[in-house]
Amino acid sequence: MKKKKKEQSETRHNNQNKATDNKETNNITEKNNGENIDPMSYGASEYFASENIPEAEVKTDNKASEVRAVEEKLAEMQDKYIRLSAEFDNYRKRTLREKMDMSKYAGENLLLKIIPIMDDFERALNHMDYTTDCAAMKEGIDLIYGKFSEFLKQSGVKEIESLNSSFNVDLHEAVAKVPAIEEDKKGKVIDVIQKGYYLQDKVLRFSKVVVGE
Repeated sequence: MKKKKKEQSETRHNNQNKATDNKETNNITEKNNGENIDPMSYGASEYFASENIPEAEVKTDNKASEVRAVEEKLAEMQDKYIRLSAEFDNYRKRTLREKMDMSKYAGENLLLKIIPIMDDFERALNHMDYTTDCAAMKEGIDLIYGKFSEFLKQSGVKEIESLNSSFNVDLHEAVAKVPAIEEDKKGKVIDVIQKGYYLQDKVLRFSKVVVGE
């Protein structure tokens, strides 16, 4: 009798275990049949087991996706770098060309102002061939000289006043020394061989002078 009761108890226990297993199987099946499956809801191992997907393979796919994303980002950065490098090279060449043009044609405006004075000189030279009025010729040359002097002043060029001034190595170049007749002429410029000029506040050309000693 006891043996029979024991067998009946084991049978009921086995049936309960089977029912529990069938219930878990049904739960997994219902989850698999749904559209949204959350593997964390009942464990990643159960999800991978139910889908027959190895966990290592999923990790490999994730790493491959990350690598592809990094490669795409790198390709984009390389493209931007190439474009930027090309733009900078074009800018450098254009700037260099503009500087060369500025250096080449820097005196264009200045020369345009000198050309009319050259025209005046040519007219004066043509009149010399057949005129006998020296006074008129002298007057014409004086006018050209005055016009040219005014042009120099407008361009910032002015004469260095040297005669009877003290010799200054920053302004003068002594080409000769002569005995001074008067005591106060010693160390001073007593004659100007070639005029010197300023350009604004800079010495454009030194005056060539004779100094008394």
